[in-house]
Amino acid sequence: MELIRGWPGLRAVPRGCVVTVGAFDGLHLGHQALIDCARRHAAARGTHAMMLTFEPLPREFLQPDSPPARLTNFRERWRALEGSALGYLCVLRFDDRLRSLSGEDFAGALASACAASVVVVGHDFRFGRGGTATAETLAALGGRHGFEVDVVAPVCSGERISSTAVRVALASGEFAAAARLLGRPYTMRGRVARGEQLGRTLGFPTANLRLKRRRAPLGGIFAVRVHGVAQSPWPGVASLGTRPTVDGVEPWLETFLFDFAGDLYGREIEVEFVAKIRDEERFASLDALVEKMHQDAGEARRLLAI
Repeated sequence: MELIRGWPGLRAVPRGCVVTVGAFDGLHLGHQALIDCARRHAAARGTHAMMLTFEPLPREFLQPDSPPARLTNFRERWRALEGSALGYLCVLRFDDRLRSLSGEDFAGALASACAASVVVVGHDFRFGRGGTATAETLAALGGRHGFEVDVVAPVCSGERISSTAVRVALASGEFAAAARLLGRPYTMRGRVARGEQLGRTLGFPTANLRLKRRRAPLGGIFAVRVHGVAQSPWPGVASLGTRPTVDGVEPWLETFLFDFAGDLYGREIEVEFVAKIRDEERFASLDALVEKMHQDAGEARRLLAI
């Protein structure tokens, strides 16, 4: 899969490709249905399938003071798409210029930039200035600009699958429900960075990940499994939040791997959330915090059956 940034980069994409367009936050089963549809069209035409998406996500740009919780940052989306057989991932910067395009202008840009043969969108797709154009609008515009539009119906698994439904499940600690919507367990991924090494001082050395998203979809203390440190997932306990006891500001995902010895700095790991233990809280002293951390570790071991 090749990464393309911005409209000019699309000149390198073979003409007549099949494009699926959307925010694709979470890459849940509904998004996967769009990707599969695009791949089928591409295979039938002997061409490539491409995902066209946005950074920041449109709602992050339009609601800067109250953005939706971000399910997947760019690295996580890229990794999740590596096995999707897409030929290209095109990322457009969502800004005032892009948001001001009319539906007609956006459809024209798709036609001129990559000469799309088919554009695949979800039933609830909206685009153009003010989000006034719909999937049906795009189908009509496609006829004028020379591309076919395939509108994919909602995907349901007891309920309509959506990024919002995944966010609700994660915020409630319902990880099995989130996994059903995603088609996989919920994880966060990144390279281990050096923090303030407070955990090491307290007897709980942690592998720390910067979240790289404006707002996380969950927070608290969790039983986790960590991928990328050994041949099989490694059990641990993780804290996701700002560390209020030490007046932290920036949110981190800090994971203590049980009975692990090794240097993980700079390594890319993936943290799978298994169960929520409790919410983050402020303690009166570091001693009280350490006592609770021991209790959390014991509970995580119980939940992970180790």
